[in-house]
Amino acid sequence: MSHVLVTGGAGFIGSHVTAALLAAGHDVRVLDSGHPAAHSRPLPAGVHGVPVLRADLRDEEAIGAALHGIDAVVHQAAMVGMGVDLADLPAYVGANDLGTAVLLAAMARTGVRRMVLASSMVVYGEGAYVCPAHGPVRPAPRDAADLSRGRFDPRCIRCAAPLDPVLVGEDAPLEPRSVYAATKVAQEHLSAAWAAGTGGSVVALRYHNVYGPGMPRDTPYSGVAAIFRSALAAGRPARVYEDGGQRRDFVHVSDVARANVAALESAGAEDGRLRAYNVASGRPATVGELATALTTALAGPAPIVTGQFRAGDVRHVVASPARAAAELGFTATIPPAEGFAAFAHAPLRG
Repeated sequence: MSHVLVTGGAGFIGSHVTAALLAAGHDVRVLDSGHPAAHSRPLPAGVHGVPVLRADLRDEEAIGAALHGIDAVVHQAAMVGMGVDLADLPAYVGANDLGTAVLLAAMARTGVRRMVLASSMVVYGEGAYVCPAHGPVRPAPRDAADLSRGRFDPRCIRCAAPLDPVLVGEDAPLEPRSVYAATKVAQEHLSAAWAAGTGGSVVALRYHNVYGPGMPRDTPYSGVAAIFRSALAAGRPARVYEDGGQRRDFVHVSDVARANVAALESAGAEDGRLRAYNVASGRPATVGELATALTTALAGPAPIVTGQFRAGDVRHVVASPARAAAELGFTATIPPAEGFAAFAHAPLRG
């Protein structure tokens, strides 16, 4: 049994992680700031029977006290999603990067030497691609003029041919293309520097598109699954950006929680290092398929494919789950079709 601090433990993913750690026999302490991007209501007094300590990660005194008697930190706290615009940049950097830096400094002072970090597939930018003529290619950021003309798929930088998306492995280059993505890369780098300086270890779990019960509804930071659910619940059609063909790996939150337990209990990263793992279902789906599945389950109006696009969005990101299976013993268990059908009727966070 480990004594574990879960930051962001009252949030969507954090509350599921807390439940999974408790079920696995660990002693859990929950800390959460109650950030309005994740919590539209006051924080609960407890999560699965564990009292919630309310504190901002940038509060050095509070974080130091929360770490007393702790063996490991499972770090879920973060602002997530695309945000509204660049006015969100200071908030993202403050919450995600400065907050992580204060937490790591406190861990160094108090002798906590193990972390499981919630990272994200957004660190990869565009996924991995192959040109039929030129082999593996890193595409340039998509051009706004092309997107406006409905040319959504990246093209080869050498011959302009359409590229074929392939699985992204953990050794792919990191190329963040949004503010949120940049903060997640920075969290990984800060954690790696902490590990090197303390002899600690970090397991970075690069979550792909997480969905499931308890997702926050109706905020600019909500995931696409929750946005579609909220629209359908209100009798409106799901509005699908681009042509709906963008591929993602949608992974159920219960599988993500299991991955955190596996990461905590595994040998994981070597001392002094960070080791990254994709957390994915291994069964990609398009955003259009997600919209159709939820619409069918709820008997809602047909999805509308808008052709609209957002700066910073990427086209295809589909992960290889092989490393997590081989080294952590983690394999997702919920197929997307089954998970989408259940999610259509699952409660959301108000």
